[in-house]
Amino acid sequence: MLELRPCCEHCAVALAPDSLEARICSFECTFCAACAEGLLSNVCPNCGGGFVPRPVRPARDWKGGNSLAAHPARTEPKHRPVDLAAHARLVAALGGLPPEQR
Repeated sequence: MLELRPCCEHCAVALAPDSLEARICSFECTFCAACAEGLLSNVCPNCGGGFVPRPVRPARDWKGGNSLAAHPARTEPKHRPVDLAAHARLVAALGGLPPEQR
């Protein structure tokens, strides 16, 4: 189950559980859309994968106890700003490969 991390790992902007601005990679590294799509060029600095919009967990229990109330979002932030020089080297090494070919 997704942790629904509370903020961007780079800039620490708040990302509420219902945020449409949250982006994650397949390892659940979490960044805001501005960082993921702009600053990071759709390359996760931790694994080299791409980003997708993070799903929103329903606030209301529509079926089977599957809601934010029953399965709350993580509250402890995971803030680890990106070393932009190292990230630029990673992006260059990927040579423009799209996420599905990395």
